[in-house]
Amino acid sequence: MPLISIVDDDESVREAVGGLLKALGFGTEVFASAEDFLRSGRAANTACVITDVHMPAMSGLELQARVAGEGHGIPFIFITAFPNDQVRARALKGGAVCFLNKPFTEADLVEGIHSALRCRSQ
Repeated sequence: MPLISIVDDDESVREAVGGLLKALGFGTEVFASAEDFLRSGRAANTACVITDVHMPAMSGLELQARVAGEGHGIPFIFITAFPNDQVRARALKGGAVCFLNKPFTEADLVEGIHSALRCRSQ
């Protein structure tokens, strides 16, 4: 079962997305910050990261760059309450498979996850 890591400083988002993905049969792990995810050692077996763009200390974009710099080819899905075309372009250029504006639909998130898992298996 692929592991989906959810990295978001908003506890309600972590719980909602994590609960939804568990109900759909995905293995999930949640992290309150990018730093928590990096310290966990879970990058090696994470199939996809779902993260907020804006977080204290290290942003989702910085996390994406750090994970890529460490040689992990993990696909990222970004979620944000503050859509910005420049940020979206930067995330996609960095290899994101999906960029969702809050509120997003369950269908859009699941489609993004399936795209990420296809990327990961190639």
